[in-house]
Formats: sequence, C-alpha cells, structure tokens
Amino acid sequence: MKKRKVGKSDLYVSELGLGCMSLSTEPKKAQEIIETALEEGINYFDTADLYDFGQNEQIVGQSLKHVRDKVIIATKVGNRWGEEMDGWHWDPSKRYIKEAVKNSLTRLGTDYIDLYQLHGGTMEDPIDETIEAFEELKAEGFIRYYGISSIRPNVIREYAKKSSIVSVMMQYSMLDRRPDEQAIPLLQENNINIVTRGPLAKGLLSNKMLEKASEQGFLDYSNQELNSILPLLREKFADSRTTTEIALQFNLAQPVVSSVVAGASKVEQIRENAKAVRANPLSENEISLIQSITKANKYEQHRL
Repeated sequence: MKKRKVGKSDLYVSELGLGCMSLSTEPKKAQEIIETALEEGINYFDTADLYDFGQNEQIVGQSLKHVRDKVIIATKVGNRWGEEMDGWHWDPSKRYIKEAVKNSLTRLGTDYIDLYQLHGGTMEDPIDETIEAFEELKAEGFIRYYGISSIRPNVIREYAKKSSIVSVMMQYSMLDRRPDEQAIPLLQENNINIVTRGPLAKGLLSNKMLEKASEQGFLDYSNQELNSILPLLREKFADSRTTTEIALQFNLAQPVVSSVVAGASKVEQIRENAKAVRANPLSENEISLIQSITKANKYEQHRL
C-alpha cells in the first residue's frame, strides 16, 4: 500500500489507516483485525485514551508489540475520565497532558508515541499552555510529533499559527465537504496534513448505503435528499467503481490528506477498504461529477 508523508515530519503513513475505536474489547477478535490490517499494508493505527477507559490502547499496544518499529501509533488526550468513570470532562491543561501521556505509554507498552493528538479543542482553552506541554513532551522524547483532532476552523487556525503541529484529524467525506472552504487551503499553506475520519459518512457511503440512512438525515442533508443523491452516486459509477471506492478515493484526491482513517469491526471491512484504496485515483471528471451531485457544505460555527 502506498504511503504519504505527514506534514513536516518524517512519518510516512499508509493511505488507509485503521481507526481503532470500533475494535472489539475481546483481545483475540481485535488482534485478528489488526493482523489483517498489517497484512494489507496498513501501518497507521489511531486510538485514544478515551476509548473503552484506556482498554483500547492496551489492546492496540499488545497487538502491535511484535511490529512496533514498523508501525505508526497515534493516540489522543484531553478528555479526562472522572473518578467514578461514569463520564469525562475536557482538560487541555499542561499538567494533565503531561500526566496522561505516561498512562498512555504504559497502556500501549511502548516508550514513545509517534503522533500525539489533542482530542478536540476550543478557543477558551489555554492554547499556549497546551502547546507548551506538547513541545516539552517532544523534547523529552515521549512523543515524536503532535497534532490536533478538530473540525473547528478557528481552533485549527490558532494551532497552525502558534504551534508545530504536523497534522489535523478531521471529518471529511463526499457528504461532508466542509473542510474544502477554509481548512484545506489553510493547512496546505502551512504544510500541515490532514488525517481524515468518517470517510464513509456513518456507512452512508459504504456499499450498504441507504440501509444506514436515518430519518434525521446527515448534516445538512435531509433523509429525502439522501434517498435521491445516494442512488444517483451509485448509478453514475455503477459500471466502474464501488461506493466505498469512490468514497475513499474522494478523500485521497486531496494532496493535503495523508491517510484516510476508517474503522473496522470485521476482517471483511479491512479487506474491502484496502482494495478501495488500491484502486486507480479519481479522474478530474469523476471529481467534478461528485461535486455536482453533492453539496459544498460550509462550517456555520467556529469560523472566526
């Protein structure tokens, strides 16, 4: 599988990454999915300390222990579990980040994290202090690089201006083109890459398509619009590509995208996604066709 560089780092990640949130908490099942990902050439694995009270990190770390020097492990910080473990609150403080990284390292069973990401962010955060924490962790060798996971243009702009982030994880798909207007141009200008999540739009852009549609619709699409647009997308590409293929290739058509992160709860999903990523890139005509059928969504909040 092809690899792409992440921003100004020396990290080269597979074009398809494995989002580990949906992994089973049963180690044997999770191991099978991760082993399949490795077989398909995936080297980028994305977890977070929030998932399954940290158990997800433990499973990912244990499953990748035998190939640690060959993979890129990304995890996240900022959502802090309460003492009763019945909920979490946002804590981007320097003190908490420097405490949390050590717990993540222990759970992952490694002495460094390749990409440490702030799991959110607001303009009310002590941003300078947060950046200081990540810079110190980098200097101390606990992390190789850092980034943020955010869809807020105003927050992304602050980190692009003030920090040395190499990546931004954000939601992006044919049905969620919000990054096109502001985020993508800004990140291209600053040599910061995107790691996309939600490329299949909660399954709407998988081969199951309308089976995943709900009465609530999706973002600014009504259920009625989805019932019109999704079959049209399938029809236009029926002779040449699967829906999953055009969805993942749409993300990869953006040079600023380093990796498309997709979750998988079954081995078959890994195989299907890997096959889609290995397909031929979309042509300019195909991209124009997709753009003519879907909406050029825009961020209505967190712009300034």
